[in-house]
Amino acid sequence: MSVRVKLPTHLRRLAGVDGEVCIDVAEEVTTEAVLAALEARYPVLRGTIRDVATGRRRAFVRYFACEEDLSHDPPGKPLPTRVADGSEPFLVVGSMAGG
Repeated sequence: MSVRVKLPTHLRRLAGVDGEVCIDVAEEVTTEAVLAALEARYPVLRGTIRDVATGRRRAFVRYFACEEDLSHDPPGKPLPTRVADGSEPFLVVGSMAGG
């Protein structure tokens, strides 16, 4: 299945892409599968979205799809059907902090 992924500007620049990217996911469409396919296609992103050793999401990165925050969902949970069929994107968002 082809999944649309939108990355924040700094990760798009790092990967050398414009706009969203389409990632082929051969298995069940989960956050884990999408990120693994994204890192396989763009190895320069490895370690920027999730920790290489633990696979855990980086502190200032969030995941969204279909207007839902999926950041705290288990990485093996299936993504919404609209993401799996390509009609909605999976968003990787860099959150902001400050005071």
